[in-house]
Amino acid sequence: MIAITSSHTTDERIQEIVQHIERFGVAAHVSKGTDRTVIGIIGQADSALAEQLRAMKDVENVIKISKSYKLASRDFHPDNTVIKIKDVEIGGDQLVVMGGPCAVESPEQIDLIARLVKAAGGQVLRGGAFKPRTGPYSFQGVGVEGLEMMAEAGKKHGLLTITEVMTPEYVDICAEHADILQVGTRNMQNFDLLRKLGSIQTPVLLKRGFSSTYDEFLNAAEYILAGGNPNVMLCERGIRTFESYTRNTLDLSAVPVLQSLSHLPVIADPSHGTGRRELVEPMCRASVAAGADGLIIEMHNDPDNSMTGDGVQSLFPDQFANLLVDLEKLGAVLGRKFDTPKQRIVRGEDAASWLTESELAAAGR
Repeated sequence: MIAITSSHTTDERIQEIVQHIERFGVAAHVSKGTDRTVIGIIGQADSALAEQLRAMKDVENVIKISKSYKLASRDFHPDNTVIKIKDVEIGGDQLVVMGGPCAVESPEQIDLIARLVKAAGGQVLRGGAFKPRTGPYSFQGVGVEGLEMMAEAGKKHGLLTITEVMTPEYVDICAEHADILQVGTRNMQNFDLLRKLGSIQTPVLLKRGFSSTYDEFLNAAEYILAGGNPNVMLCERGIRTFESYTRNTLDLSAVPVLQSLSHLPVIADPSHGTGRRELVEPMCRASVAAGADGLIIEMHNDPDNSMTGDGVQSLFPDQFANLLVDLEKLGAVLGRKFDTPKQRIVRGEDAASWLTESELAAAGR
């Protein structure tokens, strides 16, 4: 249930209404929009409370919300949530690109990739320190060392960082090193992890489970929001279907659907959504055209020799840079702010080394 107050209602009056609501043993969450203030009532509110609210001064309307997720619902929070991290805004007019490898492999590797992400115009460096793998003998990541490597690379090159957290025990240390914490598809309904993430304020990128409905996805986000962390992003990363040509089926309709149901920013992951390098670029463009607030893209300096085996879905650095130039043009048409340095990135002396246009000029090449 939500109570909607008139536009001229003072903060003091809103607090009086909140106190009245809480006398009924339920929680009240205030969401201030541009035209109105919405007070969400979380818990089992009886009809007596609804009738009293309707009769109160400054309450324009009381609406029952039938959805099981309340705080994630656009009914509760009509305006888009914008998450501000340093100088990057996610969920507003700015298009945000997160780029980097599936996993942090070494200090040299993550430093090189961070330099290339920055040169291309990306704002966030992605990389996994702990890797949930289907097979127990596959590379599982380098752990805390990887967090430290990525944090150092992000700081050096002026990038935010995002990494996956897998268990409640690692939330605090991951939050200490990264600006955004990612919950992978396998952990979307790891409720202990979600509750722990609700107890901190570090932004969370919640990936949709590969067999989850929109309702299940938004209820997972509700766990984090209900715990007190309002900084949640939803990520569509593909779902499992009968099709075997692609790794998953990227559900592009999820972008507008989630934006109609929820106020939370929506990010698309065409790398995991397709699992095929040649499909990542067109699906990135399609995701932005569908209204995505940002993209998370796998890019590797030597994808054919990636330690995770996910190189088949990782862009080469020059492809990543060219894609971001295309996204700037597309963003201008759609009213999205996105500026790239437009630096050409070319292969160096060997297959794994890359140079930016400015570095080539400095070397006289």
